[in-house]
Amino acid sequence: MEAKIKMKQIDAALLQKMLIGGAKRLEANKEYINELNVFPVPDGDTGTNMTMTALAAAKEVGNAAEVTVKEVTRGLSSGSLRGARGNSGVILSQLFRGFYKGVKDQDVLTTETAAAGFKKAVETAYKAVMKPKEGTILTVAKVTAEKAVHCARNTEDFEEFAQVVIKEANEILQKTPEMLPVLKEAGVVDSGGQGLVEFLQGAADVLMGKEVDLSSVEKTAVKPAATASEAPLEEKDIKFGYCTEFIVMTKDEISMEEEQKFKDFLMGIGDSIVVVADEDIIKVHVHTNHPGKAIEKGLIYGELTNMKIDNMREEHRERLNLTQAEAQAEESKPEEPRKDYGFVAVSIGQGMNDIFRELGVDHLIEGGQTMNPSTEDMLNAIEQVNAETVFILPNNKNIILAATQAQSLVEDKNVVIIPTTTVPQGISAIIGFDPEADAEENEDNMKDIIECVKTGEVTYAVRDTSINGITIKVDDIMGIDDDGIKKVGQDVEKVTLELLEEMVDEDSELISIYYGEDTTKEQAEALLEKVEETYGDCDVQLEYGGQPIYYFLLSVE
Repeated sequence: MEAKIKMKQIDAALLQKMLIGGAKRLEANKEYINELNVFPVPDGDTGTNMTMTALAAAKEVGNAAEVTVKEVTRGLSSGSLRGARGNSGVILSQLFRGFYKGVKDQDVLTTETAAAGFKKAVETAYKAVMKPKEGTILTVAKVTAEKAVHCARNTEDFEEFAQVVIKEANEILQKTPEMLPVLKEAGVVDSGGQGLVEFLQGAADVLMGKEVDLSSVEKTAVKPAATASEAPLEEKDIKFGYCTEFIVMTKDEISMEEEQKFKDFLMGIGDSIVVVADEDIIKVHVHTNHPGKAIEKGLIYGELTNMKIDNMREEHRERLNLTQAEAQAEESKPEEPRKDYGFVAVSIGQGMNDIFRELGVDHLIEGGQTMNPSTEDMLNAIEQVNAETVFILPNNKNIILAATQAQSLVEDKNVVIIPTTTVPQGISAIIGFDPEADAEENEDNMKDIIECVKTGEVTYAVRDTSINGITIKVDDIMGIDDDGIKKVGQDVEKVTLELLEEMVDEDSELISIYYGEDTTKEQAEALLEKVEETYGDCDVQLEYGGQPIYYFLLSVE
């Protein structure tokens, strides 16, 4: 009997297919992964966030300028960095980024160099997370990488290596409930860890020769989160008429000095400048009257791709249906100077959007439990705010990491993240903003304010589960405060009142109620009347939030 031929190396072409295969398997299982995401609310979106991150990466991998290990993994890193959504998505992007750093100098991969890439991936991801939590995707990645390093010392055969690694990944995944009690109680494994295992399995399937449809990645459009509101064009002064975007593919990483020279040049011909250098890519955005000059400057550093030039004045006229004379009058207005402070807030629901606008937020990003904005969405929002210091209100703990990643990529503005985890916290924070104080004072003050805000949410369960000793059935109404699920029932108003009873104490002075799109005004006013009767010593405010998923959002101060 003829001995099986060992596969001792993976070339760039096979690696390219493997990475795309990993993204496709993750996409195929995203709904299952969403169902595993039971904490803090069983309406999870981990599968969606990781899939959008992986598909953004896969698109770059498929479009690699050259089919080399360096170019393919560079696409994996840069694509995921810009497409990263949610905590698990950001962590996945950092794993990809570390893997790129670990293998970029290789012509082909061996089991030893692949294992080294896994090890570097874990190191990079752990450094990116302020307080790593074991029992999550990080643990699955770490233990799997350790096994890969050990296995690589004993075998050169990639098929054997892959089988051992996947087996270890599944085994540590099954142990995550023992590390996180909330997972054990719910009877599920970690959703982020499951997503990573699916990606690895998809890559291994391609390695083993399994037929995988890789053709649709290019057609998969990974849409950025839509902006909730942008300033109407009639309110904008268009000094520079052409929105110019392109990516420079450099042969070598440019220095910080060269990057700054590029920025300085663009500042001389326009505004709204974003220059993000990421290893062998420079992403450029500028508003200018001379797009050709920007493009010519970019050619100094390398080849150009993804070029886009939009005539903003033409768009202006089309949207407003202005006459030429009116348009010329608009264009003659003087440019507004950069102000000291600006705000970006993540919001969802027309009512919430209106509240944030009234409070002075410059740019709103559509986001929430089911649609987390990406790092690139954050970068675009920051770029739109004409201010020296830009405060970001994530208003969801699952968005803070993406905001932090965007913050690290901005150099021409001071970006300050106020770690708001709920919309009511965001509203309280901006109310407490003092335009006369400096940025550091405002940061400290707003952080102190959100510590004093108790928040609550009333929503419904999308699956059967058990959390904190509470049995939950699909469609049950849940009352959730900052510490987790507190009340479960079948009546929205009753659960809301019971939740408020948990939140209000003798020091409480203000109760704010925001009702969602699935709650009528009459239902909200009926609740208001009962809350006012019960808590006569508190001021009670009722506002239309228009948020999906949540019948009521509550704030107690």
